Amino acid sequence: MPLSGPVSASRLLSRATLRDIPDTVRIPPFDVGALRTGIVHLGCGNFHRAHQVAATHAAIAAEGEAGLKWGIASAGMRSADLTDRLTAQDGLFTLLHREPDRTDAVVIGGLTDTFFAGQDEIGLPARIAAPQTRIVTLTVTTSGYYLTADGRLDPENPAIRADLGARRPRSAVGALAKGLALVRAQETTPPTILCCDNLPHNGAVLMQAVCDFARLGGDDGLADWIAQTVRFPTTMVDRIVPATKPEELTDARTALGGIVDLAPVASEPWFQWVIEDFDGPRPLWEAAGARFVADVTPFETAKLRMLNGTHMLLAYAGALAGCDTVAEAANHPVIGPITGRFMRREQSIGVAFSPEALDTYTHDLMVRFRNPSIVHRMGRIGRNGSAKMASRVVEPMRENLAVGRPVTDATFLIACWIRWLILHERDALDLPLEDPRLARLCAICADARDDHVAQAEAFLAMEEVFGPPLPDHTTRVQDIASLLQAMAHEPANTVFARHLAG
Repeated sequence: MPLSGPVSASRLLSRATLRDIPDTVRIPPFDVGALRTGIVHLGCGNFHRAHQVAATHAAIAAEGEAGLKWGIASAGMRSADLTDRLTAQDGLFTLLHREPDRTDAVVIGGLTDTFFAGQDEIGLPARIAAPQTRIVTLTVTTSGYYLTADGRLDPENPAIRADLGARRPRSAVGALAKGLALVRAQETTPPTILCCDNLPHNGAVLMQAVCDFARLGGDDGLADWIAQTVRFPTTMVDRIVPATKPEELTDARTALGGIVDLAPVASEPWFQWVIEDFDGPRPLWEAAGARFVADVTPFETAKLRMLNGTHMLLAYAGALAGCDTVAEAANHPVIGPITGRFMRREQSIGVAFSPEALDTYTHDLMVRFRNPSIVHRMGRIGRNGSAKMASRVVEPMRENLAVGRPVTDATFLIACWIRWLILHERDALDLPLEDPRLARLCAICADARDDHVAQAEAFLAMEEVFGPPLPDHTTRVQDIASLLQAMAHEPANTVFARHLAG
Protein backbone atom coordinates (compact mmCIF):
# COMPACT_ATOMS: atom_id res chain seq x y z
CA MET A 1 0.00 0.00 0.00
CA PRO A 2 1.60 3.29 -1.05
CA LEU A 3 2.44 5.85 1.58
CA SER A 4 2.02 9.60 1.28
CA GLY A 5 5.68 10.21 2.08
CA PRO A 6 8.60 9.14 4.27
CA VAL A 7 7.94 8.54 7.94
CA SER A 8 10.30 9.69 10.67
CA ALA A 9 11.69 6.78 12.68
CA SER A 10 10.66 8.63 15.82
CA ARG A 11 7.00 8.41 14.75
CA LEU A 12 7.03 4.86 13.34
CA LEU A 13 5.65 1.95 15.34
CA SER A 14 8.61 0.10 16.82
CA ARG A 15 9.96 -1.21 20.11
CA ALA A 16 11.26 2.29 20.84
CA THR A 17 7.85 3.95 20.38
CA LEU A 18 5.77 1.42 22.30
CA ARG A 19 6.10 3.62 25.38
CA ASP A 20 4.41 6.51 23.55
CA ILE A 21 1.24 4.60 22.69
CA PRO A 22 -1.89 5.70 24.60
CA ASP A 23 -3.07 3.54 27.48
CA THR A 24 -6.31 2.85 25.58
CA VAL A 25 -4.39 0.51 23.26
CA ARG A 26 -3.04 -2.79 24.56
CA ILE A 27 0.62 -3.43 23.80
CA PRO A 28 2.70 -6.60 24.27
CA PRO A 29 2.98 -7.36 28.01
CA PHE A 30 6.36 -9.00 27.40
CA ASP A 31 9.77 -7.88 26.19
CA VAL A 32 9.50 -8.10 22.40
CA GLY A 33 13.25 -7.68 22.08
CA ALA A 34 13.82 -10.83 24.14
CA LEU A 35 11.84 -13.09 21.81
CA ARG A 36 13.65 -16.06 20.28
CA THR A 37 12.58 -17.84 17.12
CA GLY A 38 10.83 -21.16 17.70
CA ILE A 39 8.39 -21.07 14.79
CA VAL A 40 9.04 -20.57 11.08
CA HIS A 41 6.06 -19.49 9.01
CA LEU A 42 5.61 -19.71 5.24
CA GLY A 43 3.20 -17.15 3.82
CA CYS A 44 3.42 -13.85 5.72
CA GLY A 45 0.11 -12.13 5.02
CA ASN A 46 -2.88 -10.61 6.72
CA PHE A 47 -4.56 -13.84 7.77
CA HIS A 48 -1.37 -15.21 9.27
CA ARG A 49 -0.87 -12.05 11.31
CA ALA A 50 -4.47 -11.76 12.52
CA HIS A 51 -4.67 -15.46 13.35
CA GLN A 52 -1.45 -17.36 14.12
CA VAL A 53 0.64 -14.35 15.20
CA ALA A 54 -2.18 -12.96 17.34
CA ALA A 55 -2.66 -16.38 18.94
CA THR A 56 1.06 -16.76 19.60
CA HIS A 57 1.15 -13.24 21.10
CA ALA A 58 -1.57 -14.35 23.54
CA ALA A 59 0.31 -17.57 24.31
CA ILE A 60 3.56 -15.73 25.04
CA ALA A 61 1.71 -13.26 27.25
CA ALA A 62 0.13 -16.13 29.19
CA GLU A 63 3.39 -18.09 29.60
CA GLY A 64 5.56 -15.15 30.55
CA GLU A 65 9.31 -15.66 30.30
CA ALA A 66 8.88 -19.33 29.37
CA GLY A 67 6.95 -18.28 26.28
CA LEU A 68 9.67 -16.06 24.85
CA LYS A 69 11.09 -19.01 22.90
CA TRP A 70 8.04 -18.99 20.60
CA GLY A 71 8.87 -16.01 18.40
CA ILE A 72 7.95 -16.39 14.72
CA ALA A 73 10.22 -15.89 11.70
CA SER A 74 7.71 -15.23 8.92
CA ALA A 75 8.48 -15.56 5.21
CA GLY A 76 6.71 -13.68 2.45
CA MET A 77 6.46 -16.07 -0.48
CA ARG A 78 5.42 -13.64 -3.22
CA SER A 79 6.96 -10.23 -2.54
CA ALA A 80 9.00 -8.19 -0.07
CA ASP A 81 6.51 -5.34 0.37
CA LEU A 82 4.80 -6.43 3.59
CA THR A 83 7.84 -8.06 5.15
CA ASP A 84 9.93 -4.93 4.56
CA ARG A 85 7.29 -2.84 6.33
CA LEU A 86 7.21 -5.20 9.27
CA THR A 87 10.99 -5.31 9.48
CA ALA A 88 11.04 -1.50 9.75
CA GLN A 89 8.65 -1.83 12.71
CA ASP A 90 10.54 -4.55 14.62
CA GLY A 91 7.79 -6.97 13.60
CA LEU A 92 5.09 -5.02 15.45
CA PHE A 93 1.70 -4.21 13.91
CA THR A 94 -1.75 -3.07 14.95
CA LEU A 95 -4.64 -5.52 14.89
CA LEU A 96 -7.98 -3.74 14.53
CA HIS A 97 -10.90 -5.85 15.75
CA ARG A 98 -13.88 -4.52 13.81
CA GLU A 99 -17.41 -4.96 15.09
CA PRO A 100 -20.41 -3.25 13.47
CA ASP A 101 -20.44 -0.46 16.05
CA ARG A 102 -16.88 -0.29 17.39
CA THR A 103 -13.21 -1.01 16.70
CA ASP A 104 -10.65 -2.15 19.27
CA ALA A 105 -6.92 -1.80 18.60
CA VAL A 106 -4.13 -3.96 19.99
CA VAL A 107 -0.44 -3.92 19.09
CA ILE A 108 0.70 -7.45 18.35
CA GLY A 109 4.17 -8.76 19.14
CA GLY A 110 5.45 -12.21 18.30
CA LEU A 111 7.44 -11.76 15.09
CA THR A 112 11.20 -12.08 15.47
CA ASP A 113 12.00 -11.79 11.77
CA THR A 114 10.14 -11.04 8.55
CA PHE A 115 11.70 -11.59 5.16
CA PHE A 116 11.00 -12.30 1.50
CA ALA A 117 11.89 -15.91 0.77
CA GLY A 118 13.20 -15.00 -2.67
CA GLN A 119 15.87 -12.72 -1.18
CA ASP A 120 16.60 -14.49 2.10
CA GLU A 121 20.32 -15.00 2.64
CA ILE A 122 19.76 -17.78 5.15
CA GLY A 123 17.26 -19.71 3.04
CA LEU A 124 14.03 -21.40 4.09
CA PRO A 125 15.49 -24.94 4.26
CA ALA A 126 18.16 -23.79 6.72
CA ARG A 127 15.59 -21.95 8.84
CA ILE A 128 13.30 -24.98 8.90
CA ALA A 129 16.22 -27.22 9.88
CA ALA A 130 17.53 -24.95 12.66
CA PRO A 131 17.51 -26.89 15.97
CA GLN A 132 15.48 -24.17 17.70
CA THR A 133 12.68 -24.42 15.10
CA ARG A 134 10.09 -26.60 16.78
CA ILE A 135 7.07 -25.75 14.61
CA VAL A 136 6.58 -24.71 10.98
CA THR A 137 3.23 -23.16 10.03
CA LEU A 138 1.89 -22.36 6.57
CA THR A 139 -0.69 -20.04 4.98
CA VAL A 140 0.11 -20.08 1.27
CA THR A 141 -3.54 -20.47 0.04
CA THR A 142 -4.95 -23.59 -1.56
CA SER A 143 -3.32 -22.83 -4.91
CA GLY A 144 0.12 -22.52 -3.28
CA TYR A 145 0.51 -26.27 -2.82
CA TYR A 146 0.33 -27.09 -6.55
CA LEU A 147 -1.97 -30.07 -6.16
CA THR A 148 -3.87 -32.10 -8.72
CA ALA A 149 -7.60 -32.82 -8.40
CA ASP A 150 -6.87 -35.97 -6.37
CA GLY A 151 -4.83 -34.01 -3.81
CA ARG A 152 -1.39 -35.13 -4.96
CA LEU A 153 1.51 -32.87 -5.91
CA ASP A 154 1.40 -31.84 -9.56
CA PRO A 155 4.73 -33.09 -10.96
CA GLU A 156 4.36 -30.97 -14.10
CA ASN A 157 3.84 -27.65 -12.36
CA PRO A 158 6.65 -25.26 -13.41
CA ALA A 159 7.22 -24.06 -9.83
CA ILE A 160 7.70 -27.63 -8.63
CA ARG A 161 9.95 -28.54 -11.56
CA ALA A 162 12.10 -25.48 -10.92
CA ASP A 163 12.45 -26.31 -7.22
CA LEU A 164 13.71 -29.85 -7.77
CA GLY A 165 17.18 -28.62 -8.65
CA ALA A 166 17.12 -25.38 -6.66
CA ARG A 167 19.31 -24.86 -3.62
CA ARG A 168 16.81 -22.33 -2.31
CA PRO A 169 13.35 -23.47 -3.39
CA ARG A 170 10.57 -20.94 -3.85
CA SER A 171 7.55 -23.17 -3.26
CA ALA A 172 6.32 -24.11 0.21
CA VAL A 173 6.38 -27.83 -0.57
CA GLY A 174 9.90 -27.61 -1.99
CA ALA A 175 11.16 -25.62 0.99
CA LEU A 176 9.70 -28.13 3.43
CA ALA A 177 11.14 -31.13 1.62
CA LYS A 178 14.62 -29.62 1.43
CA GLY A 179 14.46 -28.33 4.99
CA LEU A 180 13.45 -31.75 6.28
CA ALA A 181 16.26 -33.32 4.25
CA LEU A 182 18.68 -31.14 6.23
CA VAL A 183 17.04 -32.21 9.49
CA ARG A 184 17.46 -35.84 8.51
CA ALA A 185 21.11 -35.31 7.59
CA GLN A 186 21.75 -33.54 10.92
CA GLU A 187 19.96 -36.32 12.82
CA THR A 188 18.06 -33.72 14.83
CA THR A 189 14.42 -33.72 15.92
CA PRO A 190 12.14 -32.58 13.08
CA PRO A 191 9.70 -29.72 13.67
CA THR A 192 5.95 -30.24 13.69
CA ILE A 193 4.38 -28.99 10.44
CA LEU A 194 1.02 -27.20 10.74
CA CYS A 195 -0.85 -26.39 7.54
CA CYS A 196 -3.24 -23.51 8.27
CA ASP A 197 -4.93 -23.34 4.86
CA ASN A 198 -8.46 -24.39 3.94
CA LEU A 199 -7.62 -27.83 2.57
CA PRO A 200 -9.59 -30.90 3.68
CA HIS A 201 -7.37 -33.14 5.83
CA ASN A 202 -4.66 -30.54 5.34
CA GLY A 203 -2.06 -32.30 7.46
CA ALA A 204 -2.23 -35.57 5.55
CA VAL A 205 -2.45 -33.76 2.21
CA LEU A 206 0.63 -31.67 2.95
CA MET A 207 2.61 -34.67 4.16
CA GLN A 208 1.76 -36.52 0.95
CA ALA A 209 2.76 -33.52 -1.17
CA VAL A 210 6.13 -33.20 0.59
CA CYS A 211 6.75 -36.94 0.19
CA ASP A 212 5.75 -36.69 -3.48
CA PHE A 213 8.32 -33.92 -3.93
CA ALA A 214 11.03 -36.03 -2.32
CA ARG A 215 10.23 -39.01 -4.55
CA LEU A 216 10.05 -36.75 -7.60
CA GLY A 217 13.61 -35.72 -6.75
CA GLY A 218 14.66 -39.35 -6.57
CA ASP A 219 14.94 -39.61 -2.78
CA ASP A 220 12.58 -42.38 -1.73
CA GLY A 221 14.47 -42.72 1.55
CA LEU A 222 13.68 -39.13 2.48
CA ALA A 223 10.02 -39.63 1.60
CA ASP A 224 9.80 -42.72 3.79
CA TRP A 225 11.58 -40.95 6.66
CA ILE A 226 9.20 -37.97 6.45
CA ALA A 227 6.13 -40.22 6.45
CA GLN A 228 7.41 -42.18 9.46
CA THR A 229 9.01 -39.42 11.52
CA VAL A 230 7.52 -35.97 10.90
CA ARG A 231 4.23 -34.84 12.45
CA PHE A 232 1.70 -33.11 10.17
CA PRO A 233 -1.37 -32.52 12.38
CA THR A 234 -4.58 -31.45 10.69
CA THR A 235 -5.89 -28.00 11.62
CA MET A 236 -8.96 -25.86 11.06
CA VAL A 237 -8.62 -22.08 11.13
CA ASP A 238 -11.40 -19.51 11.11
CA ARG A 239 -11.28 -15.74 11.20
CA ILE A 240 -12.46 -13.32 8.51
CA VAL A 241 -9.54 -11.06 7.60
CA PRO A 242 -9.92 -8.67 4.64
CA ALA A 243 -7.19 -6.96 2.67
CA THR A 244 -5.80 -3.84 4.34
CA LYS A 245 -7.35 -0.59 3.10
CA PRO A 246 -6.20 3.03 3.49
CA GLU A 247 -8.74 3.41 6.31
CA GLU A 248 -6.77 0.92 8.40
CA LEU A 249 -3.66 3.10 8.15
CA THR A 250 -5.68 6.10 9.31
CA ASP A 251 -7.50 4.26 12.09
CA ALA A 252 -4.29 2.70 13.40
CA ARG A 253 -2.53 6.06 13.46
CA THR A 254 -5.43 7.61 15.34
CA ALA A 255 -5.55 4.78 17.87
CA LEU A 256 -1.77 4.93 18.39
CA GLY A 257 -1.86 8.64 19.16
CA GLY A 258 -0.14 9.72 15.95
CA ILE A 259 2.39 6.90 15.71
CA VAL A 260 2.42 5.49 12.19
CA ASP A 261 1.82 1.81 11.49
CA LEU A 262 2.76 0.81 7.94
CA ALA A 263 1.23 -2.66 8.24
CA PRO A 264 -2.03 -2.67 10.22
CA VAL A 265 -4.53 -5.46 9.71
CA ALA A 266 -8.26 -5.62 10.40
CA SER A 267 -10.28 -8.66 11.40
CA GLU A 268 -13.55 -9.67 12.93
CA PRO A 269 -13.43 -10.50 16.67
CA TRP A 270 -14.33 -14.16 15.97
CA PHE A 271 -11.41 -16.56 16.32
CA GLN A 272 -11.29 -20.32 15.97
CA TRP A 273 -8.34 -22.66 15.71
CA VAL A 274 -8.82 -26.41 16.08
CA ILE A 275 -5.64 -28.51 16.00
CA GLU A 276 -5.20 -32.26 15.97
CA ASP A 277 -3.47 -33.03 19.25
CA PHE A 278 0.20 -33.91 18.95
CA ASP A 279 3.15 -34.75 21.16
CA GLY A 280 5.92 -32.23 21.26
CA PRO A 281 6.57 -28.66 22.38
CA ARG A 282 4.12 -25.92 21.42
CA PRO A 283 3.00 -22.50 22.60
CA LEU A 284 0.08 -22.15 25.00
CA TRP A 285 -2.27 -21.37 22.12
CA GLU A 286 -5.19 -22.34 24.32
CA ALA A 287 -4.79 -18.88 25.88
CA ALA A 288 -6.10 -17.43 22.61
CA GLY A 289 -8.96 -19.93 22.37
CA ALA A 290 -7.30 -22.68 20.32
CA ARG A 291 -8.53 -26.23 20.90
CA PHE A 292 -6.52 -29.44 20.66
CA VAL A 293 -8.73 -32.40 19.73
CA ALA A 294 -8.41 -36.01 18.63
CA ASP A 295 -10.37 -35.49 15.39
CA VAL A 296 -10.57 -32.19 13.51
CA THR A 297 -12.87 -33.56 10.80
CA PRO A 298 -16.23 -32.31 12.17
CA PHE A 299 -14.89 -28.79 12.59
CA GLU A 300 -13.15 -28.88 9.21
CA THR A 301 -16.27 -30.09 7.39
CA ALA A 302 -18.43 -27.41 8.97
CA LYS A 303 -15.96 -24.64 8.15
CA LEU A 304 -15.22 -25.68 4.55
CA ARG A 305 -18.86 -26.18 3.64
CA MET A 306 -20.81 -23.71 5.73
CA LEU A 307 -18.37 -20.78 5.68
CA ASN A 308 -15.98 -21.24 2.76
CA GLY A 309 -18.47 -22.75 0.33
CA THR A 310 -21.05 -20.13 1.22
CA HIS A 311 -18.46 -17.38 0.80
CA MET A 312 -18.14 -18.51 -2.82
CA LEU A 313 -21.87 -18.10 -3.41
CA LEU A 314 -21.79 -14.62 -1.86
CA ALA A 315 -18.81 -13.62 -4.00
CA TYR A 316 -20.07 -14.80 -7.39
CA ALA A 317 -23.74 -13.95 -6.99
CA GLY A 318 -22.92 -10.72 -5.19
CA ALA A 319 -20.58 -9.53 -7.93
CA LEU A 320 -23.20 -10.24 -10.61
CA ALA A 321 -25.77 -8.28 -8.58
CA GLY A 322 -23.45 -5.27 -8.32
CA CYS A 323 -22.40 -5.77 -4.70
CA ASP A 324 -18.87 -4.67 -3.80
CA THR A 325 -18.44 -6.60 -0.55
CA VAL A 326 -19.53 -9.78 1.17
CA ALA A 327 -21.50 -7.72 3.69
CA GLU A 328 -23.48 -6.06 0.88
CA ALA A 329 -24.25 -9.45 -0.66
CA ALA A 330 -25.25 -10.99 2.68
CA ASN A 331 -27.58 -8.04 3.31
CA HIS A 332 -29.02 -8.20 -0.24
CA PRO A 333 -32.81 -8.85 -0.10
CA VAL A 334 -32.53 -11.86 -2.42
CA ILE A 335 -28.96 -13.14 -2.10
CA GLY A 336 -29.17 -13.09 1.70
CA PRO A 337 -32.12 -15.52 1.85
CA ILE A 338 -30.57 -17.74 -0.84
CA THR A 339 -27.42 -17.87 1.28
CA GLY A 340 -29.27 -18.95 4.41
CA ARG A 341 -31.21 -21.59 2.49
CA PHE A 342 -28.02 -22.89 0.86
CA MET A 343 -26.36 -23.39 4.23
CA ARG A 344 -29.32 -25.06 5.92
CA ARG A 345 -30.61 -27.21 3.08
CA GLU A 346 -27.46 -28.21 1.17
CA GLN A 347 -24.15 -27.30 2.79
CA SER A 348 -25.12 -28.78 6.15
CA ILE A 349 -24.89 -32.35 4.87
CA GLY A 350 -22.13 -34.19 6.68
CA VAL A 351 -21.90 -31.51 9.38
CA ALA A 352 -22.06 -33.36 12.70
CA PHE A 353 -24.07 -30.75 14.60
CA SER A 354 -27.39 -31.15 16.38
CA PRO A 355 -30.29 -29.25 14.77
CA GLU A 356 -30.04 -26.60 17.47
CA ALA A 357 -26.28 -26.23 17.08
CA LEU A 358 -26.66 -26.06 13.30
CA ASP A 359 -29.21 -23.26 13.62
CA THR A 360 -26.89 -21.36 15.96
CA TYR A 361 -23.87 -21.86 13.68
CA THR A 362 -25.83 -20.73 10.61
CA HIS A 363 -27.14 -17.68 12.44
CA ASP A 364 -23.66 -16.77 13.68
CA LEU A 365 -22.25 -17.10 10.17
CA MET A 366 -24.89 -14.78 8.73
CA VAL A 367 -24.13 -12.23 11.46
CA ARG A 368 -20.44 -12.44 10.57
CA PHE A 369 -21.11 -12.17 6.83
CA ARG A 370 -23.33 -9.10 7.39
CA ASN A 371 -20.77 -7.19 9.46
CA PRO A 372 -20.38 -3.93 7.48
CA SER A 373 -17.10 -3.11 9.21
CA ILE A 374 -15.40 -6.06 7.49
CA VAL A 375 -14.82 -4.91 3.92
CA HIS A 376 -14.24 -8.19 2.09
CA ARG A 377 -14.05 -7.52 -1.66
CA MET A 378 -15.58 -9.93 -4.15
CA GLY A 379 -12.42 -10.33 -6.21
CA ARG A 380 -10.49 -11.52 -3.16
CA ILE A 381 -13.14 -13.97 -1.98
CA GLY A 382 -13.80 -15.30 -5.46
CA ARG A 383 -10.19 -15.91 -6.45
CA ASN A 384 -8.91 -19.40 -7.21
CA GLY A 385 -12.43 -20.74 -7.61
CA SER A 386 -11.34 -23.74 -9.64
CA ALA A 387 -9.02 -24.84 -6.82
CA LYS A 388 -11.72 -24.45 -4.17
CA MET A 389 -14.79 -25.83 -5.93
CA ALA A 390 -14.28 -29.55 -5.26
CA SER A 391 -14.04 -29.60 -1.47
CA ARG A 392 -16.37 -26.70 -0.75
CA VAL A 393 -19.19 -27.22 -3.24
CA VAL A 394 -18.91 -30.39 -5.33
CA GLU A 395 -18.35 -32.88 -2.48
CA PRO A 396 -21.47 -31.84 -0.54
CA MET A 397 -23.34 -31.66 -3.85
CA ARG A 398 -22.49 -35.32 -4.57
CA GLU A 399 -23.53 -36.33 -1.07
CA ASN A 400 -26.86 -34.55 -1.44
CA LEU A 401 -27.52 -36.17 -4.82
CA ALA A 402 -26.75 -39.60 -3.36
CA VAL A 403 -29.56 -39.28 -0.80
CA GLY A 404 -32.05 -37.33 -2.90
CA ARG A 405 -31.56 -33.94 -1.27
CA PRO A 406 -31.79 -30.68 -3.26
CA VAL A 407 -28.78 -29.24 -5.07
CA THR A 408 -30.47 -26.22 -6.62
CA ASP A 409 -28.39 -23.62 -4.79
CA ALA A 410 -25.10 -25.42 -5.49
CA THR A 411 -26.14 -25.47 -9.15
CA PHE A 412 -26.90 -21.76 -8.88
CA LEU A 413 -23.45 -21.11 -7.37
CA ILE A 414 -21.70 -22.97 -10.19
CA ALA A 415 -23.71 -21.07 -12.80
CA CYS A 416 -22.82 -17.75 -11.15
CA TRP A 417 -19.14 -18.72 -11.17
CA ILE A 418 -19.28 -19.57 -14.87
CA ARG A 419 -21.14 -16.32 -15.63
CA TRP A 420 -18.46 -14.44 -13.66
CA LEU A 421 -15.80 -16.00 -15.87
CA ILE A 422 -17.78 -15.29 -19.05
CA LEU A 423 -18.04 -11.61 -18.17
CA HIS A 424 -14.35 -11.51 -17.28
CA GLU A 425 -13.41 -13.05 -20.62
CA ARG A 426 -15.46 -10.35 -22.35
CA ASP A 427 -13.99 -7.55 -20.19
CA ALA A 428 -17.49 -6.85 -18.91
CA LEU A 429 -16.82 -7.28 -15.19
CA ASP A 430 -14.56 -4.78 -13.46
CA LEU A 431 -13.08 -7.17 -10.92
CA PRO A 432 -9.61 -8.64 -10.56
CA LEU A 433 -9.70 -12.37 -11.20
CA GLU A 434 -7.07 -14.83 -10.05
CA ASP A 435 -7.22 -18.53 -10.82
CA PRO A 436 -4.54 -21.15 -11.46
CA ARG A 437 -6.55 -22.35 -14.49
CA LEU A 438 -7.62 -18.93 -15.74
CA ALA A 439 -6.34 -19.36 -19.31
CA ARG A 440 -8.23 -22.60 -19.79
CA LEU A 441 -11.39 -21.28 -18.15
CA CYS A 442 -11.42 -18.21 -20.39
CA ALA A 443 -10.76 -20.39 -23.43
CA ILE A 444 -13.89 -22.41 -22.66
CA CYS A 445 -15.89 -19.20 -22.37
CA ALA A 446 -14.55 -17.95 -25.71
CA ASP A 447 -14.92 -21.25 -27.58
CA ALA A 448 -18.52 -21.92 -26.55
CA ARG A 449 -19.43 -18.24 -26.67
CA ASP A 450 -23.26 -18.05 -26.53
CA ASP A 451 -23.89 -21.80 -26.53
CA HIS A 452 -24.80 -22.17 -22.87
CA VAL A 453 -25.24 -25.94 -23.01
CA ALA A 454 -21.77 -26.29 -24.51
CA GLN A 455 -20.37 -24.00 -21.82
CA ALA A 456 -21.96 -26.03 -19.03
CA GLU A 457 -20.76 -29.29 -20.63
CA ALA A 458 -17.20 -28.01 -20.99
CA PHE A 459 -16.95 -26.72 -17.44
CA LEU A 460 -18.40 -29.85 -15.85
CA ALA A 461 -16.01 -31.94 -17.96
CA MET A 462 -13.03 -30.42 -16.12
CA GLU A 463 -12.23 -33.39 -13.90
CA GLU A 464 -9.53 -31.44 -12.06
CA VAL A 465 -12.33 -29.15 -10.81
CA PHE A 466 -15.48 -31.31 -10.68
CA GLY A 467 -14.09 -34.84 -10.63
CA PRO A 468 -15.93 -37.62 -12.48
CA PRO A 469 -19.35 -36.84 -13.99
CA LEU A 470 -21.96 -35.86 -11.44
CA PRO A 471 -24.98 -38.16 -11.04
CA ASP A 472 -27.69 -37.44 -13.62
CA HIS A 473 -25.15 -35.47 -15.61
CA THR A 474 -27.60 -34.33 -18.30
CA THR A 475 -29.86 -32.70 -15.71
CA ARG A 476 -26.91 -30.91 -14.13
CA VAL A 477 -25.86 -29.55 -17.53
CA GLN A 478 -29.37 -28.42 -18.43
CA ASP A 479 -29.95 -26.71 -15.07
CA ILE A 480 -26.68 -24.76 -15.30
CA ALA A 481 -27.30 -23.90 -18.95
CA SER A 482 -30.79 -22.59 -18.14
CA LEU A 483 -29.38 -20.26 -15.50
CA LEU A 484 -26.63 -19.08 -17.87
CA GLN A 485 -29.23 -18.44 -20.56
CA ALA A 486 -31.37 -16.43 -18.15
CA MET A 487 -28.43 -14.40 -16.84
CA ALA A 488 -27.38 -13.59 -20.41
CA HIS A 489 -30.75 -12.05 -21.25
CA GLU A 490 -32.20 -10.72 -17.98
CA PRO A 491 -30.91 -8.60 -15.09
CA ALA A 492 -29.15 -10.70 -12.50
CA ASN A 493 -31.50 -9.60 -9.73
CA THR A 494 -34.50 -10.78 -11.76
CA VAL A 495 -32.95 -14.20 -12.27
CA PHE A 496 -31.96 -14.40 -8.61
CA ALA A 497 -35.45 -13.52 -7.37
CA ARG A 498 -36.96 -16.23 -9.56
CA HIS A 499 -34.39 -18.72 -8.28
CA LEU A 500 -35.23 -17.86 -4.66
CA ALA A 501 -38.95 -18.27 -5.31
CA GLY A 502 -38.40 -21.60 -7.05
